[in-house]
Amino acid sequence: MSHIAVIGAGLAGCECALALARAGRSVTLYEMKPQRFSPAHVSPGLAELVCSNSLRSDDPETAVGLLKEEMRALGSLTMEAAAATRVPAGKALAVDRERFSAEITGKLAAQPNLTLVRREIAALDDPDLAEAQAIVVAAGPLASDALAEDLARRVGRDRLAFYDAIAPIVDAASVNQDVCFWASRYKPEEKDYLNCPLDEAQYLRLVAELKAGEKVKPRDFESEAHFEGCLPVEVMAERGDMTLAFGPLKPVGLEDPRTGKQAFAVVQLRPENLERTALNLVGFQTKLTYPEQKRVFRLIPGLENAEFLRLGSIHRNTYVDAPMVLTPELALKSDPRVFLAGQITGVEGYVESAACGLWLGLHLGSAAPLPPRETALGALLGHLQTPAKNFQPSNVQFGLMPPLNQRAGKRKRMALYAERGRKALAAWQAGFGR
Repeated sequence: MSHIAVIGAGLAGCECALALARAGRSVTLYEMKPQRFSPAHVSPGLAELVCSNSLRSDDPETAVGLLKEEMRALGSLTMEAAAATRVPAGKALAVDRERFSAEITGKLAAQPNLTLVRREIAALDDPDLAEAQAIVVAAGPLASDALAEDLARRVGRDRLAFYDAIAPIVDAASVNQDVCFWASRYKPEEKDYLNCPLDEAQYLRLVAELKAGEKVKPRDFESEAHFEGCLPVEVMAERGDMTLAFGPLKPVGLEDPRTGKQAFAVVQLRPENLERTALNLVGFQTKLTYPEQKRVFRLIPGLENAEFLRLGSIHRNTYVDAPMVLTPELALKSDPRVFLAGQITGVEGYVESAACGLWLGLHLGSAAPLPPRETALGALLGHLQTPAKNFQPSNVQFGLMPPLNQRAGKRKRMALYAERGRKALAAWQAGFGR
């Protein structure tokens, strides 16, 4: 394949385009910003992180940590940029999102085989795509209405509608730090999160107001559903008064140094940048209206006078029923010239989206075969091949891998999965000379 068009310059599109360019392919990368922005994007930069600045755990014995390790071994652009723009976040890999985007934008601009075209591609029969030997759709969960409509006609209209929500960011200077304390769960000395402690009465009032608050209603043409791994905070509250206390607000491992005790519940704020001037409300993805977000979230101790740098929002997350409409190599069964990459395939999360784009770039550019399912990457791609009555997006997890067929405690089992995965990846890489 001499020329390949990639639509969408998010994580998956950027990974795919760079892998193709590095393999010597001619690539045109299309990005509709800044001519048009999705409901959640605000920056003209490539690979904009809109939901969180965290790429989750960096522990190599977790599934997502193992996936990151595999991506580094395969020359991942996302992992290179994350290493250059990392901010402290305990065991998590978090980045300064503006510097992260700038790093990726700069690396792509420096590639001689890659041309960035800033305009919207509204349909796959666009004349500019006519000469491409392959088209990669990496438009992400916020694909434009026109492109989503065109894709729907090709794969079936009942396989695309889905919702996701993003969390608010507050100005650190507006937080009352006399009420809050810096600590990481189980490691208070690391001080990577600002923690807002709640007593029982404060917690129950917050839950009640989350349930009562006015929500954004879906548009007439959109059906409402939620991915279990990224539920709006008010949806979690509606499932039971104690759901949040055992979920994102659990106080376990967070002792208030002023009292020496554990609070009834804790809201954690994660720094968005190295300067710690902006803080993300961890787990507070939401579909509350903007006025209600300000009212309800200011009930959290320490946030009484919070200034919001970004409010949460609800948005469509477009994805296909991958086992039904995609080949194992991520091509449309109805049109083998068109490939999908990233969250639109049904993988969930920044890292997973990037990994999906990376593999497709290696496949189209260097003839990389599908990795074995014992690897984190292979397990993730395997999820897209596994038929299900109601196909749902998935993060990478050890449960997607073949069983170990031996008994072991949780931590030992995780280590065994990781060890097996490393061996499988090394053998796979050796097989195609990567």
